[in-house]
Amino acid sequence: MMNFLMNQENKDMLLNYYAVISNDLELYIPILGLSLVLVASLIFLGFRKKEPLVRNKKKVVIVGGGVAGSVLAKNLQDLAHVYLIDPKEFFDITWASLRCMVEPSFAEKTIIKHNEYAPNANIVCSTAVGVTENEVKTEKGNAIAYDYLVVATGHNDTTPSTKQEKLSIFQSDQDKIKAANGVLIVGGGPTGVELAAEIASAFPGKKVTLVNRGSRLLEFIGEKASNKALEWLTAKKVEVILGQSVDLNSSSNGVYKTSGGESVVADCHFLCTGKPLGSSWLRESLLKDCLDSEGRLMVNPDMRVKGHSNVFAIGDITDVKELKQGYLAQMHADVVGKNIKLLMQGKDKLSSYKGGPQMAVISLGKKEGVAQIASFTISGRIPGMMKSGDLFVSKTRKTLGLKSA
Repeated sequence: MMNFLMNQENKDMLLNYYAVISNDLELYIPILGLSLVLVASLIFLGFRKKEPLVRNKKKVVIVGGGVAGSVLAKNLQDLAHVYLIDPKEFFDITWASLRCMVEPSFAEKTIIKHNEYAPNANIVCSTAVGVTENEVKTEKGNAIAYDYLVVATGHNDTTPSTKQEKLSIFQSDQDKIKAANGVLIVGGGPTGVELAAEIASAFPGKKVTLVNRGSRLLEFIGEKASNKALEWLTAKKVEVILGQSVDLNSSSNGVYKTSGGESVVADCHFLCTGKPLGSSWLRESLLKDCLDSEGRLMVNPDMRVKGHSNVFAIGDITDVKELKQGYLAQMHADVVGKNIKLLMQGKDKLSSYKGGPQMAVISLGKKEGVAQIASFTISGRIPGMMKSGDLFVSKTRKTLGLKSA
């Protein structure tokens, strides 16, 4: 276009054109205006910076649509042919699920369809059942080839496949809790403690009993933090029974028996014990020799699975020695995303995962909490402001490129 305008003959032609039409302005002013707009638009298009074309995109297959897999799919979707394999159509902000059980409307922000944050990725709603040197096989019969594979299957969980079904479960949970005079919670880890706190806060008159097999709550962090959580629950009239278990099949007319012979009266119960690692599907696969004694994938500092140059693992499935927390899984995803980009550029020197701050924050209702940061423990409103109000939902949505809602 610029060559056209710089040619003297073409300049004279345009000048003559505008001289002729100006003889009858009333007739030609609209034509003149349209012509000027056309010329200006073509000049703009000639100067506009062209976006580089991405050719020969590699195939990246991510197995698992949890906090780590979702972030990675979002980050790589425009740079590679990304396939996200997950048995459900959505990403669940799991650390906010307990709030959803007493406040189902909150789940509209925490249950996010995969195609909302990764519209350019290929979403495969199925369970992965095997891995070979060049493809992943699914329960539905898919065989998806890969150049790079990322395993992010975390822990096994029984959850529905659609968003609407998941929202219905939260509504059902709230209905059960509201209708019950007494609620039994089995398990004194972060899930059990936070659920007890949510129920005690949302339904102050409700009888809540928490039974834990261990000798203290929150055994994955320090004893001081455990005691702070126990004090808070006790102050909210939650009965905490430690060092005992419950046979949930022993219920008779709403009465449950503990291993210590105590009776717990409850109209409904929630099992909040640990879930098994999501690695059983790997035991007869290419990666069977890469699992440690606990069933975690052994990884190098660059998060590649040991012995494999194009297979990575992120999140709870890895053997990285650290607290298994969502924000650390997101850091795994960032490192792997960067490393896959480097490999696609033909570079060999990859980034290493350096670890993050060892921190755990347990919400206690909407306003309070208990936190352990390294060896320090704080409780009350400060950790409550850190997590309990929003439960990091806005931050997580922002990480996925979505509005806070």
